[in-house]
Amino acid sequence: MSDLPPRDDHADRPADADPFDEIVDAETDRPQALDSARAGETPTPDLAVIEAGSRTLRTQAGPPQSDVPARPTDPEVDRALREVETELAGRWGETKLEPSVRRIAALMDVLGEPQRAYPSIHITGTNGKTSTARMIEALFSAFELRTGRYTSPHVQSITERISLDGAPIEAERFVEAYEDIKPYVELVDAKEEYRLSFFEVLTGMAYAAFADAPVDVAVVEVGMGGSWDATNVIDGSVAVVTPIDLDHTDRLGNTPGEIAKEKAGIIKPDATVIMAQQPVDAAQVLLKKAVEVDATVAREGLEFGVVARQVAVGGQLLTLRGLGGEYEEVFLPLHGEHQAHNAAVALAAVEAFFGIGSQHARPLDIDTIRKAFATVSSPGRLEVVRRSPTIVLDAAHNPAGARATSAAISEVFDFSRLIGVVGASDDKDVKGLLEAFEPIFAEVVVTQNSSHRAMDADALAGLAVEVFGDDRVQVEPRLDDALEAAITLAEEEGEYAGGGVLVTGSVITVGEARLLLGRG
Repeated sequence: MSDLPPRDDHADRPADADPFDEIVDAETDRPQALDSARAGETPTPDLAVIEAGSRTLRTQAGPPQSDVPARPTDPEVDRALREVETELAGRWGETKLEPSVRRIAALMDVLGEPQRAYPSIHITGTNGKTSTARMIEALFSAFELRTGRYTSPHVQSITERISLDGAPIEAERFVEAYEDIKPYVELVDAKEEYRLSFFEVLTGMAYAAFADAPVDVAVVEVGMGGSWDATNVIDGSVAVVTPIDLDHTDRLGNTPGEIAKEKAGIIKPDATVIMAQQPVDAAQVLLKKAVEVDATVAREGLEFGVVARQVAVGGQLLTLRGLGGEYEEVFLPLHGEHQAHNAAVALAAVEAFFGIGSQHARPLDIDTIRKAFATVSSPGRLEVVRRSPTIVLDAAHNPAGARATSAAISEVFDFSRLIGVVGASDDKDVKGLLEAFEPIFAEVVVTQNSSHRAMDADALAGLAVEVFGDDRVQVEPRLDDALEAAITLAEEEGEYAGGGVLVTGSVITVGEARLLLGRG
């Protein structure tokens, strides 16, 4: 960013050196820590002080609101919502794609380009998109901006995907949003070779709802990829790229670099790119695209990042370096190092939106930042839903996500015996996911969710036996039976008083478990 202290890591580079080579070299040489010189300087914290501080910050912010709505209690509203869900389900699902934005662009045209009515922050990446979007939304709300957030998939209710002012829209409003654009959807359907897909219609609903609200800023998460994703009819003034790893390889590519080519499609001319730490080949692609469209880049580990983090009661205490300076004693009520990095990315994105680092060289108000982060929630992401034994839900569905979850479980929870309940989708690297969880699971109960994409429980068991061995695998095709079996295993012997259960493998599995366990 232009107002940040200059780095001169390559002072001996010839004057005629290619600027792209310079930034690639900087990316390649980037330290894993934000500032290695600070390593070892932070004193061992007094845990009592950390716990007291985290409690105080949580008290100031108040309890996070529930943002996973239940079914409508009004029978008529519930009937209307089910009718909309049925009509949407009759369209192409989210995994059947025709790589083009032509249809969604046509819909935006007949709707009067609602996505141009507000500025946007556009988020892509492999993991961490939804949590990062929620953090960005919380920060904007704390600065009294009206927000619209579009994320996917949902945990329990389809209405979660479209949020206004930090909460999913009411079921009645969701139905109205669908009815409002339905005639225009049918008009586009009649002219195109293929009808608009489930995701394209939802995207149109979100953009129209945001314009109708109206919102001050939209926070938009891509569905898949970037270039041809339905969301990519916005011109995000800030493009956020969370860590890129292998997922959807049949559609996006077999290496992080190949996948980055699609994800780089959200980088628009003159935008600011907030880039989380990336594999080098992915970083090269992203940086090259930024140079091509004259976008400004801020990179985690160079221009911003996590300075320090300590485990605290109910989350973690962070010191973040933003584009405008340091932010100390920031309580984040989410677990895991990966969430700390998501927080750094979210903060930098909001700073960039406000012109920090380019037009202004000052930090945002620290009290507002602390209050915002203390309100963040991310359902289904290391979410504790029951005690005795402790049951944790996490929507990790690929190996990278599973590794982050495993590390966080080991850091935060003192389980003496952890039982996994895994229900995965058939189109994922399920063996890689299981391998990531193998070190922390004493035993695993394999199951399947109700989605048509769910991997058959017996097929999943075959992979699990390869990873865990036959004596550590139990098969329960019904999720309710799987939960009961896992709880029994966690409590099997008196010596295992610290037993716990982790339900994971898919957002759908987590959402269905959440309902079974009495949440929502």
